[in-house]
Amino acid sequence: MSQAGLERRRVLAAGGALTIVGLAGLSLPARAAALAATPSMRGGSNNYIPGAPVVEKIGGGGFWMSGTVRRAGDGAPLAGQRIQIWAHTTEGSERDMRSHGATLTDANGVFRLEMPQIVPALGQAHAHLAYDSGEFDTVFLRPLLPSPKATSLEAHFVLQAV
Repeated sequence: MSQAGLERRRVLAAGGALTIVGLAGLSLPARAAALAATPSMRGGSNNYIPGAPVVEKIGGGGFWMSGTVRRAGDGAPLAGQRIQIWAHTTEGSERDMRSHGATLTDANGVFRLEMPQIVPALGQAHAHLAYDSGEFDTVFLRPLLPSPKATSLEAHFVLQAV
């Protein structure tokens, strides 16, 4: 191979490497900045009771509610965030205090709480979840179960700082 051919290969390799580094540098901050806050859902705050206590379990259990809590913008997991959960279950109406409880996120921003089986109310099996602790904007969610026979449901929060 000639000296000119070798130099051409080096120039092309260096240009390709710079292009890859440049694109990675441009795309990572843009992806993080695109993580928008979760909006509250219509009907999410129905029968909300402020200050529901943090509990190990609601009622007899059998249904698992879980999810994650992250910060808008950079997507960092948020530890120690209080998520209140309530629903119409086999043990009570979503208006009953005994159907409400709260849990805290772990170091990875994950929460999980066992509660009685959710049953349909007004034709839909659904849960209610709220972040309402004040460091971030309040968010109410009302996700539907894929089936009234489902025994778990996930909901995810992305919170915007106040």
